[in-house]
This record gives sequence, structure tokens and C-alpha cells, in this order.
Amino acid sequence: MAEKSCGLLAEFDSPEALKAAAKQARAAGYRRLDAFTPFPVEGLAQILRLPKPSISWVGLAGGVTGASVALLMQCYVNYDFPINVGGRPLYALSAFAVVMFELTILFSALSMIAAMLWQNGLPRLNHPLFDAKRFHLASKDRFFLCIADDDGRFDETEIGSFLRQIGAKSVEFTAL
Repeated sequence: MAEKSCGLLAEFDSPEALKAAAKQARAAGYRRLDAFTPFPVEGLAQILRLPKPSISWVGLAGGVTGASVALLMQCYVNYDFPINVGGRPLYALSAFAVVMFELTILFSALSMIAAMLWQNGLPRLNHPLFDAKRFHLASKDRFFLCIADDDGRFDETEIGSFLRQIGAKSVEFTAL
């Protein structure tokens, strides 16, 4: 069984205070940072250096796959069961365009949804972080910064005093 990860969770009153704390934590050398907010905070992802999602490439691959499946399916059906309607050619690509377009959009959208769920670690109905005393406020009006214990500079007492010094309203050791 994998060892559980833990960290320190600090609470802040405003998005500006959270961004300032994240910048100071980065400047202090902490690298395993995460933030939890009730709404998107502009510029926070750059401060935390969150990886850019690769969903657009997955969508492109899904779209190409959908177009290929549609074209191959229609070519196979016309080859296996040829019907001469009004003298049209057996492989009329202009007649295949509508189905190719629809399957391109369908495969692209479904593959991006699957990639988004996978990259976000969903579906996850419960997270140990939800057991933190004040974490329920992250969906209301509080902002949280978490420093994970697998950060190279992790020392619970040192980080706790550092977070209080930079303006944290509360600091709690919690499972991640």
C-alpha cells in the first residue's frame, strides 16, 4: 500500500493574500504548492507553476480518429453493399462529409472529456483534505494554500511559522 501524503494547509482571507503568500512560498524555495479557492484567481496558476493541460492534443487526436472511422466505415459499407443511386460514384467523398464532420466532433469532444476527467483525477468522491477542520470554507469565502510533505524543504514547524508570518489566519497539518 502506498504511503499517505500529508501537508500543511494555510487559510487566507482574500485572493490577493493567497497570491502574495504563494509568491513568498515560491521565493522561499517551496515547490510542492497547491491552492484551493471558491472561484478562479487570475495569475495563481502561473505562480504555482501548474502544468499546462494537454487536452487540445487529445482533442485533435480524437477528431482525426473520428474522421478516419467515419471515412473507413462509409467506404466499407459502399464496398460491401454497393447501391447505384443516380449514377453517383461508389466512393463519393462529398456525400461522406456530413457523417465525417459529425464523428469528428463527437470523437473529439468525448476524448477531451475523458482526458479532462483523467488529468483532474476524477471521479474522486472523497479526498482526505476534506477532513481538514476549516476546508469546507474553500467553497464559500476562504482561500487555502497547501505545502505538501514531499517538498524537499518540508519541516512542519518551520513551514507553520513561515505561513503564519506571511499572513495565514490558520495553519493545519492534514492528509492529502
